[in-house]
Amino acid sequence: MPATAPPTVLTARALLLDMDGTLVDSDAVVERIWRRWAERHGLDGDEVMKVVHGRQGHASMAVLLPDRPRKQNLADNARMLAEETADTDGVIEVPGASAFLAALRGIPHALVTSADVALSTARMNAAGLPLPAVRVTAESVSASKPDPEGFLKGAAELGVDPADCVVFEDSGAGIAAGRAAGMRVVGVGARAAVHGPDAVVRDLTQVAVEVSGDSGDTGTVRLRLG
Repeated sequence: MPATAPPTVLTARALLLDMDGTLVDSDAVVERIWRRWAERHGLDGDEVMKVVHGRQGHASMAVLLPDRPRKQNLADNARMLAEETADTDGVIEVPGASAFLAALRGIPHALVTSADVALSTARMNAAGLPLPAVRVTAESVSASKPDPEGFLKGAAELGVDPADCVVFEDSGAGIAAGRAAGMRVVGVGARAAVHGPDAVVRDLTQVAVEVSGDSGDTGTVRLRLG
């Protein structure tokens, strides 16, 4: 029988969690809405899907339609957000997300998402997941991932140094944002694996959370991955 690889162990004092693709599987609705958008603008749907994960909608539009005025992208994004918020068909939790969040009770953690308040609330509710007390949403930042602002803001709100934070992300933009913030990144799912995170898990069933009780190590969380 082949040998089983030992689990990867990371330590942290706080965790920063992306939502779409990390806690919530919203791929079905993201595909529906963005492929319709691509068709309206005469763009290849497959190419559009390579861009949109992890970014705020207007930031994706800026990449895909670089000559279009920002004001028009923002207006288009507002319509898209309303459409996405109303469509939760097929939105489910990423396997293990509920147990993972339950294990984080009492541990500093924050949701850091490119969704706005309405969309993040709708998707977390649709997936049956509790919203973390600390949330950094689209309204909280001036720049979308891959800019590190959201993760840095999450660490600041938790009162934890960025170097002591571990990010959970699924997208290239999100992984780049976590790295730019000086944080270690756990990639969740196949989409994450190609973007070079510090570790990769298939889903959140492969994450075990342990709070250290060792002398002088109070507040340290051990993450066993794999």
